Amino acid sequence: MRLIEKVWFQQHYAKWWLVPLLLPLSLLFWLISSIRRIAFKLGLKETVILSKPVIVVGNIGVGGNGKTPVVLHLVELLRSLGLNPGVISRGYGGNAPHYPYLLSEESNAEVAGDEPILIYQRCHVPVAVGADRIASGQLLIEQGCDIIISDDGLQYYRLARDLELVIVDGKRLFGNGLLLPAGPLREGLWRLNTSDLVIYNGGDITADKPSMALHMNLLATKVYHLKSGEKRNLTDFINENKTVNAIAGIGDPHRFFNTLTTLQFEINEQQAYVDHHHFTLDDFKQFSDNRALLMTEKDAVKCRDFAQQHWWYLPVDAHFSEQEQAVLVAKINRIKLN
Repeated sequence: MRLIEKVWFQQHYAKWWLVPLLLPLSLLFWLISSIRRIAFKLGLKETVILSKPVIVVGNIGVGGNGKTPVVLHLVELLRSLGLNPGVISRGYGGNAPHYPYLLSEESNAEVAGDEPILIYQRCHVPVAVGADRIASGQLLIEQGCDIIISDDGLQYYRLARDLELVIVDGKRLFGNGLLLPAGPLREGLWRLNTSDLVIYNGGDITADKPSMALHMNLLATKVYHLKSGEKRNLTDFINENKTVNAIAGIGDPHRFFNTLTTLQFEINEQQAYVDHHHFTLDDFKQFSDNRALLMTEKDAVKCRDFAQQHWWYLPVDAHFSEQEQAVLVAKINRIKLN
């Protein structure tokens, strides 16, 4: 974990002096973002309404909160409701030949970014990437999509949205509660009360929840072999590979490592990288043996070209209770009828 993240989330008191030093920059960040938000509210900046409904899945803080599993869940849920969804994304870390860029079977993470590739390969759904989310949404509508999911983009006020879902890490929550860069927040906690639903990912949330709040857990039941795509039952895999090595380059790598220990794996060696890390084979030379190495699905899409025989990845799925799933369906049906 980077030092600044320790200050944000772990109250790293040995470096307490960083926060007051960064507060003036946080004040400037608040001023600029407030002016921008007000400009959209007053109509000084244009908000574009697409011809099809838009669901925005985002967060008010930085780092991994669980947006991608929610997007994957929404894709399948929308399909079950008879809709043809498409996903738009910024495509962070990618370098496409043009934008908006529509993913195909030939696309890879270097071109489109890791999260869009994960979504495309898992769901086989139309995915378009680009900084201009309006153009990406229009492109998907031209492909026949009748509802658009925006992966992130909560603060992209240029795009009108019919449903806003804010994802919160139920364990780390909001850190020290300050705006960037003194804290991890892009917008203040007030923003939770303006969204349609707040979804807490894990944790034991019993107080101070917004009125429209849901709870989800990320569940893993299978592991997949990077080279062959072989699928193994998680329980059987653990029985045969009790001790593993692990690597992660996501928003909160230690969440992945904690998941492995919760599943009763014993981690021999582990290595964390920053979110969207561009992996090379050299990143794996530190592991001293050929025991099974586990990584996230998001990391796996960047490692398949040089995967070794003992590499596996652990996909996770968002799980809601029947009652909370019904709340989500009701929200979607409401925008369908409008």
